[in-house]
Amino acid sequence: MIRRGDADYEQARLDAVWNARKPDRYPDAIVLAENGQQVAAAVRQARAEGQRVSVRSGGHSWVGNGVRDGGLLIDLSRLQEITVDPGARTVAVGPSAKGPALQQALAGHGLFFPTGHAPTVGIGGFILGGGYGWNSRHLGPACLSIRAIDVVLADGTLVHATDATHPDLLWAARGAGPGFFGIVTRFHLTAHPRPEAIVRTVHSYPVDLRDEVLAWSYDTLPALPTNVEFSAKVGFTPGLDTHTVSLTATAFCTPEHGAEALAVLEQAPFRDRAVRAVVGQQTTMDELYDVADRLNPAGLRWAVDGVWVEGPAEEILTAAAPVLDTIPDGNSFVLWMLWGHYPTRDDACWSTQAAAYLSPNAGWRDPDQDLARENWAHGLLAAVQHLSKGLQFSDNNLADRYDLGLSAENAERLEAVRAAYDPDGLFRSYMAPAESTTAYAAARR
Repeated sequence: MIRRGDADYEQARLDAVWNARKPDRYPDAIVLAENGQQVAAAVRQARAEGQRVSVRSGGHSWVGNGVRDGGLLIDLSRLQEITVDPGARTVAVGPSAKGPALQQALAGHGLFFPTGHAPTVGIGGFILGGGYGWNSRHLGPACLSIRAIDVVLADGTLVHATDATHPDLLWAARGAGPGFFGIVTRFHLTAHPRPEAIVRTVHSYPVDLRDEVLAWSYDTLPALPTNVEFSAKVGFTPGLDTHTVSLTATAFCTPEHGAEALAVLEQAPFRDRAVRAVVGQQTTMDELYDVADRLNPAGLRWAVDGVWVEGPAEEILTAAAPVLDTIPDGNSFVLWMLWGHYPTRDDACWSTQAAAYLSPNAGWRDPDQDLARENWAHGLLAAVQHLSKGLQFSDNNLADRYDLGLSAENAERLEAVRAAYDPDGLFRSYMAPAESTTAYAAARR
């Protein structure tokens, strides 16, 4: 237990957020838990002292959702245990375990999991928010692979929850994001067969081809099998000194669909204008993580947002022009993730998706640029709002830009389930506008 005013408090507060841009929020105390029993004890103590509770697992939340003013922050960063049961094809994972460690533990058993795209992302926040990870277009969002959870409830009890024993709790854990009303100390997950190979094609084009490339990729998606992860990116590209529009297709090969599915990219009408191309290159998860790490490196100040969109490509791109036309210099880009649709399930509150995901990412160093970068990442999405199908919790927070993270029906049910499990509101939920990083940037100006 580290209390505000202790010598090591400020370092513990700063360490709880991966983003170099730390929020101006100060918990009364921080607990660095070693196991589930310590988490339960901390929750009971907070309840006895009338303190509200927030949680940090991997600390990769762009807005630092776990670091709130007042109350108790329970830091789970030491809960990184991974235990594989290859016979049952399951894996038990601590909330702060990272994707590379989980992939390495599974690889020797011929297994795989749709971990987060960045190597620094912890399982906890990622999977509770839905979990759009590697090969999720084929395997589904990671939350749908939750079999059970070990979770500390608002009364301070630690329970092993399954669909049979706590169906509403498992339903909420599959997609509620920062609105989940408990502290998961271990996830019990279904593991999946490892791809036979991973093959990647990347084309980078002059940025003046932007709309043509984005529209072509959007219209091409239905022709690709689901084991091909398909995206485009406009703006910063590691290794190039100018903004580009880049297409990336990664085939997680199965007996039914292999690298031949990538051939469609070579038929693009603008193919001869690529300034750089990697075609059908076999790769590894370590290499994919290295690429992602260079795109979102540590040590920068970050503002990220995103909106699910659907409709004619021309209509979407016209609406998104204010965002796409004003990408800042430096490590900034707009991700155009071609997702399609994955079937929703009655046992999961996860419910927000669309054909494409438009996500502004701003990375910078100078604190004087905070407000301008925040306004670009969040504010300009107002031009796309009429096409929005909702937001993704991993890249957004209702404090910065209000949108639906769940279907209206599931959001209503979530609040009813929360009232049953946490009637006194012990656990912090979604952040309010006054807590937004944009508001802090504006106040400092």
